[in-house]
Amino acid sequence: MTNLAYTKFSDIDLADPFFDSLKADYREFPDWFDKKAKAGERAYIIKHGGIRGFLYLKFEDGVVTDVVPSLPAKRHLKVGTLKIDAHGTRLGQRFVKKVFDHALAGNADDAYVTVFAKHLPLISILKTYGFKEFAKKNGLNGEELVLLKSFREKESDILLNYPRVSRDGVAKALLAIYPEYHTKFLPDSKLKTENFDIVQDVSHANSIHKIYISGVAATGKLNRGDLLVMYRTTDIPGKAYFRSVATSIGVVEEVKRIGAFPSRSAFLHYVSPYSVFSSQELTDRFTKKRHIAIKFTYNIALTKRLNRARLLEEVGLPGNGRRWDFLRLSDQQFNEILNLGQVNESYLID
Repeated sequence: MTNLAYTKFSDIDLADPFFDSLKADYREFPDWFDKKAKAGERAYIIKHGGIRGFLYLKFEDGVVTDVVPSLPAKRHLKVGTLKIDAHGTRLGQRFVKKVFDHALAGNADDAYVTVFAKHLPLISILKTYGFKEFAKKNGLNGEELVLLKSFREKESDILLNYPRVSRDGVAKALLAIYPEYHTKFLPDSKLKTENFDIVQDVSHANSIHKIYISGVAATGKLNRGDLLVMYRTTDIPGKAYFRSVATSIGVVEEVKRIGAFPSRSAFLHYVSPYSVFSSQELTDRFTKKRHIAIKFTYNIALTKRLNRARLLEEVGLPGNGRRWDFLRLSDQQFNEILNLGQVNESYLID
């Protein structure tokens, strides 16, 4: 498994072959890298053997004048350097998510990146999640596209709005996930009751899209855009009051009944890239036919985790020993979870 780390430039090996293409595209890259190392700055890297991904971010306040047209006077997050050797993996998603986490934690109005038009796979990933061609930049190395992602405008689709969520006119529900799956599935939302820093606390599998297999029939009535509160059940029987925890917010992409898949291979092809279940576990669920595949985007890790005690006493969820495998939430209950979970308002569209 590859690891994402927030690392000092001085601890990154510039001689790694990964950087050869950056040196070829940008003649000044070694000097720039050296300056960042001397200044004690950091970048996100992914390593698997050698380096597989590199991401440097910085905030800029005011008008950005070195692009045409200029970016207006706002708080911008500049994606200073971004390179991914994806090879069919989801590394691109993981870096895009980190860009957004960093931007919203820093209250940026937008994020922008300059990229050569030849880098089509990277451009495609960025556009999937709301980046648009806004300007051009002419420099020592030629003309680059400037792609911009606004965090103040509401788009027409949940992926274009990602990671922000819209609460208006959609259903909300709590979805339980067993502890043996939860941390692998949602690693930014591992069991913590103290405050969580999404920028500093990085993980190995924080991809955007997830599929969870549920045995609760009512989940089949979820619709695209509905909001889910992920709820990690207790890892110690009888201790749910303090150890079952609401951890994160997701948005439903689509819901499919397993019985609707024409074959096991079609089911595995759809589910396997986004699920933590083993092939045997997925095969078992396909054989039973009664389960539901819920595909959703992983949008927000709660800054403050809420245990069952707080969900009962402060949010007002139903008690009397009731299991919360799947529980519909009122708008008031959902909003209180956001409030108690100390969710940054930048993630909320309305």
